[in-house]
Amino acid sequence: MAELAGQVAVITGGASGIGAATARRFAAEGARVALLDRDADGAEAVASEVGGTAHAVDVRDPAAVDDAIGTVMAGGGRIDVLVNNAGIGDLRPLHTVDDKLWHRLIDVNLTGTFNATRAVVPHMLAGGGGAIVNNASLSGLMPTRNEAAYSAAKAGVIALTKSGALEYGPRVRVNCVAPGHIRTSLTAVWEQMPDAFAPIADAIPLGRIGEADEVAEVILFLASRRSSYVTGQTIVIDGGQYFH
Repeated sequence: MAELAGQVAVITGGASGIGAATARRFAAEGARVALLDRDADGAEAVASEVGGTAHAVDVRDPAAVDDAIGTVMAGGGRIDVLVNNAGIGDLRPLHTVDDKLWHRLIDVNLTGTFNATRAVVPHMLAGGGGAIVNNASLSGLMPTRNEAAYSAAKAGVIALTKSGALEYGPRVRVNCVAPGHIRTSLTAVWEQMPDAFAPIADAIPLGRIGEADEVAEVILFLASRRSSYVTGQTIVIDGGQYFH
């Protein structure tokens, strides 16, 4: 039997990268998928591919998130899984980050996760439970140079994950993935800088950059009953870079 048969899953940032890969994997396991993304065309393309729905939403806007979740509930009557995947990055020294950029990075990566969680949890609790998987980053555990705001936001996502697990267990499990260097639009900037990129790849014990599908597999595990006794955890997906 498909692992998510009959379940409804909401994925933020579902138009591309890890979000789109997760949507495809969830749909293959029987889930009805709702994609929230400010890239309306991209979300619609993925939704059409997997037989899901697309909702043009900026996760920084709590009212828009609430409206989208209301629409999902009206159409499906339940939400079993939430994947908080929406995120953006930037590379520059801390002292050159202006207020606007700081707030944008915090608001998309951290506040967006909060907004979607706050909107979905009451429906999960009323429906008997569910699973939330947040997408943090290796940078939230092991900050790198020139990612101060991004790393701070992702560290906040990890803390929010642990808080959610404490508050909503046993009915809702809340876990987190912390990808390292995964081939997506967020990491494309590194690949355009060979002098910086080559040492990164060489430092990974598995000898290569990861793929979005590999992260989606772990997210599926955390969303499914296979991880029924797992909550409050941050699963690092980095080819061994963190412990190395």
